[in-house]
Amino acid sequence: MATTPYLVVSGTVFGLVTTLHLLRLFYGWPVRIGELTLPMWISWLGLVFAGTLCIWAFRLASKSQQGRTEPRG
Repeated sequence: MATTPYLVVSGTVFGLVTTLHLLRLFYGWPVRIGELTLPMWISWLGLVFAGTLCIWAFRLASKSQQGRTEPRG
């Protein structure tokens, strides 16, 4: 089973989430769930968490690609 496409898709999704957290922090966009407004520090946590998962996924995908130097047959 090839895990590389899964890792690339996961890394891309986490990269987009990281970008959204960064944009929220930069522009000060409010996030509301019902009557609750989420504080900005949650985006700092999300930025670090999603960014870490993004980097991790792309590193694993890179290692997975490097391990496949032999042609499949």
